[in-house]
Amino acid sequence: MNEPMDNDDPLRADTAGRLQRWRLVLGTAAEESCGKPDGSFEEIDKALAALYEPDEQASLGKGRRRPAVARWLGDIRKYFPSAVVQVMQHDAMERLNLRELLLQPEMLEHVAPDVHLVADLMALNGVIPEETKHTARIVVRKVVDALMQKLEAPMRTAVSGAINRSVRNNRPRFAEIDWNRTIRANLRHYQAAYRSIVPERLIGFGRKMRRPQREVHLVIDQSGSMSHSIVYSSIFGAVMASMPALMTRLVLFDTHVVDMTDALEDPVDLLFGVQLGGGTDIEGAVGYAQGCIRDPRNAIMVLISDLYEGGVSAKLIARAMELLASGVQLIVLLALSDEGKPAYDRALAAKLAAIGAPCFACTPAHFPGLMAAAIKREDVNIFASKAGMVTVAPEQQSLRQTA
Repeated sequence: MNEPMDNDDPLRADTAGRLQRWRLVLGTAAEESCGKPDGSFEEIDKALAALYEPDEQASLGKGRRRPAVARWLGDIRKYFPSAVVQVMQHDAMERLNLRELLLQPEMLEHVAPDVHLVADLMALNGVIPEETKHTARIVVRKVVDALMQKLEAPMRTAVSGAINRSVRNNRPRFAEIDWNRTIRANLRHYQAAYRSIVPERLIGFGRKMRRPQREVHLVIDQSGSMSHSIVYSSIFGAVMASMPALMTRLVLFDTHVVDMTDALEDPVDLLFGVQLGGGTDIEGAVGYAQGCIRDPRNAIMVLISDLYEGGVSAKLIARAMELLASGVQLIVLLALSDEGKPAYDRALAAKLAAIGAPCFACTPAHFPGLMAAAIKREDVNIFASKAGMVTVAPEQQSLRQTA
């Protein structure tokens, strides 16, 4: 919480200030023991009570008068840091059912954009009125641009390095020298007097050869629980689609399959094309993507789903076994988000892991490294373990079968 801008800050000055802070944390129930907030703290208390004690401050939760909500949004941005603002906005959507506020353009102008907000706008896409869609696109564009700026460079670096630098050259030209590996290989030749290393052995990157494009097929569950994963997947998909060495396909599915590859040029258009639903036909989506693969031994399929299959799970297992037998690298991400442990179908995940399809949740920060490891055909389970991600163990399935 931001401290009120006052030279005589009561929160730091004395016991009364500490009581004020405890009163803000504990709410109205602690008024008798901690006293009533005053000054700036009274305004902070009103903003907190409107969200966490709606019976006390009904103007936000029950009346939902637009001026009151706009003022509340302004107050929380005034008194709290941006990270806390995003949490409070998300809580307001969940606790007070304020999603309809996003249908008002004047409300969107006051909301701090983040991934949670984009997910809400995706869910409301079908009912957003025309006069609000322009403002909604501006909000989504802000989030997409910020994420692109953060995630694009690591993705390009990781993937380009995996594609172009997998072969070593021991007689490199100057422009082909891999300086990091060359220095490490020649540390014993360090000349203290010159503070330099005299390299006896040069190690270079492999000379670029004409290679077929690596195929990357992103198959993404668009059920409501996967909304954050869709946001990040769309951005990474757009980055990979712009790289000539990769042929990237993005498929969304619920009970139907929609190929969104043509929309990868603009993630905002892609996100507004998402129709979040409830059902799933994972096997149907995987089967569609399988039919698009040109060179199985040069293809990576990333299934992003919580694996709550609406169809017959045995068919999905059979389809996954076909993919793996043909040489396709199949990776199952139970979530691609910043959230904690995802909810997913543990039994189906264990079955997929047992046949050789790695299953784990991945954060956006680790996704570039994951794709680099897959492109280099490294063991993705080892990468996930080193990155601190918990993988679904294959032996879980055999234990279930034994039981």
